Amino acid sequence: MMLSFFDQFMSPSLLGVPLIAVALVFPWTLFPTSTRRWLNNRLLTLQGWFISRFTQQLLLPLNPSGHKWAILFASLMIFLISLNMLGLLPYTFTPTTQLSLNMAFATPLWLATVIIGMRNQPTHALGHLLPEGTPTALIPVLIIIETISLFIRPLALGVRLTANLTAGHLLIQLIATAAFVLFPLMPSVAILTATLLLLLTLLEIAVAMIQAYVFVLLLSLYLQENI
Repeated sequence: MMLSFFDQFMSPSLLGVPLIAVALVFPWTLFPTSTRRWLNNRLLTLQGWFISRFTQQLLLPLNPSGHKWAILFASLMIFLISLNMLGLLPYTFTPTTQLSLNMAFATPLWLATVIIGMRNQPTHALGHLLPEGTPTALIPVLIIIETISLFIRPLALGVRLTANLTAGHLLIQLIATAAFVLFPLMPSVAILTATLLLLLTLLEIAVAMIQAYVFVLLLSLYLQENI
C-alpha cells in the first residue's frame, strides 16, 4: 500500500482509540523528580539551572505583577520542548504538528491575557485598538484592523508552531527517501544526501527548541501588554 508523506501527521489509534493522549502524557514520565537528599544528581542540577535561567530571561520584560505566571510559562516551555524533541525520534508521533492541539494551547492563554487587561485596566486595553493621533476619517477602519489583528493572535501562535514543525518533518522524510532511493543507483550522491539529512536533523532539533521558546515568549509579550 502506498503511503502519502502526510500520513505521518495522522493521529495514531489503537482499537479505534486515539493515542494522542498517551503522546501528551508520556513526556511527563521522563522528567526527573526531586529527592529528599541534600545534594541532587547532575541531571536534576542541570534541569534546575535550565528552568531558572529560562524563567529569568522570560520575566525580564514583565512587570512584577506578571511574575505569578512564571510556573505556567516554564511548565509549558518544557512540555512543548519535550513533545517537539520526542517527535524527531523514528516511528513516533508529534502532537504539536496538529493545529487543533496548538490552538487549544494558544487560545485559552491568549484569552486569559485579554481578560486580565479588560478587568484591570480596560481603558488602556481598549486604547490599543486606536493609536494616538489617528485622523478622524481613519478611526473606523483602524479599529476594525486592530480588532482583527487582536483576534488573529492565537491563530498565528498555533499556525506558526504547526507550520514550522510540519515543514521540518516533511523535509526530513523527503531527503531520507531520496537517500534511500539513490543509494543503489548513485552511492556517492546518496552519501551526500545522508550528510545533508544529518545536518537538517540537527537544524530541526534547534527549531524544536526555538519554536517552543517563541511560543511562550509571545504569550509573555501579550501578557505584558495587559498588566
